Amino acid sequence: MPKVDNMLAILWMLRSGEKMTAQQISEKLELNIRTVYRYIDTISTSGVPIISEPGHNGGYSLLNHFIEAPLFFDFEEQTSLFHAAVFAEEAGYYGGEALDRAISKLSHHSNQEQETKINQHVTSLEVISRLRSPSMEPFLKELEQAVADGYSVKILYHKSGEKQLNDRLVDPYRMVYWNHKWYVIGYCHLRNDIRSFRVDRMESLLLTENTFNRPKNFSARDYFIKSLLPTMEDKEGIMSLVLNGDKSALEDICQHWFLGHYLQERTSNQAVFLLEKEIIHTYVPYLLLPYNTSIKVIEPISLKKRLIEVLSKLIQFHEI
Repeated sequence: MPKVDNMLAILWMLRSGEKMTAQQISEKLELNIRTVYRYIDTISTSGVPIISEPGHNGGYSLLNHFIEAPLFFDFEEQTSLFHAAVFAEEAGYYGGEALDRAISKLSHHSNQEQETKINQHVTSLEVISRLRSPSMEPFLKELEQAVADGYSVKILYHKSGEKQLNDRLVDPYRMVYWNHKWYVIGYCHLRNDIRSFRVDRMESLLLTENTFNRPKNFSARDYFIKSLLPTMEDKEGIMSLVLNGDKSALEDICQHWFLGHYLQERTSNQAVFLLEKEIIHTYVPYLLLPYNTSIKVIEPISLKKRLIEVLSKLIQFHEI
């Protein structure tokens, strides 16, 4: 019998609730007793709370509460779940209480040695993010329910740059977490098109009884990225942006969520992008300023002039 099958057989034997010696297990499975000891050590390391009692009436058994447990996780799985809980909390995940209950169950089914070891790894990781609004959690929970069940929602929405609130009926297709913000992407009945809505701009949300069918193979990621990145249909307005710089600064720019999409060539000290002329002269200057002298513009010359213009205005502003 393969090693995994033997270990599962030992586990099921112990799940019966009866105390068993290594000799009894060895005889039933026709295994060398040293092999039994080795398998039991492996099972214990994986997270199963096996109790070992020495003496005449001793043997191996499982903690009572584990006998009823439907499954168990090994050390790496438990640590990963704890780490995932840290990330979820910082993202403002709505199911924090349920996640805490799940984590509590993991702790309940671990012995002291396992719990101490896991805590050493869990406390080694922290996630620092922006402050989040607890008021969003009910919205996130209702939106997730609407997405899962296929129900339309009515939202009272504050559009960017407008003071007036807008009523929208939306078929929510997917939820997206990006750049410290939650979004819902779906079909807007007012615009008769797919739109994205920031959850923190919602004043109210009502789950309706109207159902919808989500388009097959719909990708929220593809839609969201496409809506953020401008298309380059006008080839005449496309220019090359050539940057030189030290390796680390150049690597940082090439991994930028926006510029990285338009990267064409890359060497150790140079990167070439293809962008619209308007974007190069409006957006790129402010993106490059934080890099100081670690990044140098090679092309276009007009961007150099634009950088000088932007810096001159900043100097004049602060001189007043």
